[in-house]
Amino acid sequence: MAVDKETVRKVARLARIAEPEERLEPLAEEISGILGWIEQLNEVDIEGVEAMASTVDVSLALRADALQEGPTGGGQPDNIVANAPKTQDHFFVVPKVVE
Repeated sequence: MAVDKETVRKVARLARIAEPEERLEPLAEEISGILGWIEQLNEVDIEGVEAMASTVDVSLALRADALQEGPTGGGQPDNIVANAPKTQDHFFVVPKVVE
Protein backbone atom coordinates (compact mmCIF):
# COMPACT_ATOMS: atom_id res chain seq x y z
CA MET A 1 0.00 0.00 0.00
CA ALA A 2 1.51 3.30 -1.05
CA VAL A 3 0.95 6.38 1.06
CA ASP A 4 1.21 9.76 -0.62
CA LYS A 5 2.11 13.18 0.72
CA GLU A 6 -1.54 14.27 0.99
CA THR A 7 -2.42 11.26 3.14
CA VAL A 8 0.47 12.02 5.50
CA ARG A 9 -0.67 15.65 5.70
CA LYS A 10 -4.23 14.53 6.55
CA VAL A 11 -3.08 12.02 9.20
CA ALA A 12 -0.76 14.61 10.76
CA ARG A 13 -3.60 17.11 10.91
CA LEU A 14 -5.97 14.56 12.48
CA ALA A 15 -3.30 13.61 15.03
CA ARG A 16 -2.60 17.30 15.64
CA ILE A 17 1.06 16.84 14.75
CA ALA A 18 2.74 19.82 13.12
CA GLU A 19 5.03 18.52 10.37
CA PRO A 20 6.94 20.87 8.08
CA GLU A 21 6.18 20.57 4.37
CA GLU A 22 9.65 19.20 3.55
CA ARG A 23 9.13 16.23 5.96
CA LEU A 24 5.86 15.04 4.38
CA GLU A 25 7.42 13.22 1.40
CA PRO A 26 10.07 11.36 3.48
CA LEU A 27 7.37 10.39 5.99
CA ALA A 28 5.19 9.07 3.18
CA GLU A 29 8.07 6.87 1.99
CA GLU A 30 8.74 5.59 5.52
CA ILE A 31 5.08 4.80 6.16
CA SER A 32 4.80 3.06 2.78
CA GLY A 33 7.83 0.93 3.67
CA ILE A 34 6.33 -0.02 7.04
CA LEU A 35 3.01 -0.94 5.44
CA GLY A 36 4.91 -3.02 2.87
CA TRP A 37 6.48 -5.05 5.67
CA ILE A 38 3.06 -5.51 7.26
CA GLU A 39 1.60 -6.69 3.95
CA GLN A 40 4.33 -9.35 3.77
CA LEU A 41 2.86 -10.90 6.92
CA ASN A 42 -0.19 -11.90 4.85
CA GLU A 43 2.07 -14.23 2.87
CA VAL A 44 3.15 -16.24 5.92
CA ASP A 45 1.60 -19.72 6.12
CA ILE A 46 -0.02 -19.98 9.56
CA GLU A 47 -2.04 -23.12 8.89
CA GLY A 48 -2.04 -25.27 12.04
CA VAL A 49 -0.24 -22.69 14.19
CA GLU A 50 -1.93 -22.15 17.52
CA ALA A 51 -2.46 -18.64 18.83
CA MET A 52 -0.25 -17.78 21.76
CA ALA A 53 -0.06 -15.04 24.35
CA SER A 54 3.62 -15.49 25.15
CA THR A 55 6.73 -16.87 23.49
CA VAL A 56 7.49 -19.04 26.52
CA ASP A 57 5.28 -21.73 28.01
CA VAL A 58 4.04 -20.30 31.30
CA SER A 59 1.47 -21.81 33.58
CA LEU A 60 -0.22 -19.78 36.28
CA ALA A 61 0.06 -20.78 39.89
CA LEU A 62 -3.30 -22.11 41.04
CA ARG A 63 -4.77 -22.15 44.50
CA ALA A 64 -7.83 -23.76 46.00
CA ASP A 65 -11.05 -21.80 45.57
CA ALA A 66 -12.02 -21.79 49.23
CA LEU A 67 -13.09 -19.26 51.85
CA GLN A 68 -10.34 -18.02 54.11
CA GLU A 69 -10.76 -18.32 57.85
CA GLY A 70 -10.49 -15.37 60.18
CA PRO A 71 -11.62 -11.73 60.10
CA THR A 72 -10.67 -11.17 56.46
CA GLY A 73 -12.32 -14.34 55.19
CA GLY A 74 -15.80 -14.84 53.80
CA GLY A 75 -18.91 -16.11 55.47
CA GLN A 76 -19.65 -12.77 57.14
CA PRO A 77 -22.24 -11.09 54.91
CA ASP A 78 -23.61 -8.94 57.75
CA ASN A 79 -20.16 -7.48 58.49
CA ILE A 80 -19.43 -6.87 54.82
CA VAL A 81 -22.50 -4.72 54.17
CA ALA A 82 -22.65 -3.18 57.66
CA ASN A 83 -21.52 0.30 56.55
CA ALA A 84 -23.44 0.38 53.25
CA PRO A 85 -26.14 3.06 53.05
CA LYS A 86 -28.64 0.61 51.54
CA THR A 87 -28.65 -3.21 51.31
CA GLN A 88 -31.03 -5.98 50.40
CA ASP A 89 -30.46 -9.68 51.14
CA HIS A 90 -26.73 -9.07 51.85
CA PHE A 91 -26.22 -7.19 48.55
CA PHE A 92 -25.29 -3.53 48.04
CA VAL A 93 -28.14 -1.52 46.54
CA VAL A 94 -27.03 1.23 44.14
CA PRO A 95 -28.96 3.60 41.90
CA LYS A 96 -29.60 2.50 38.33
CA VAL A 97 -27.18 4.27 35.96
CA VAL A 98 -28.05 2.61 32.63
CA GLU A 99 -31.29 3.49 30.94
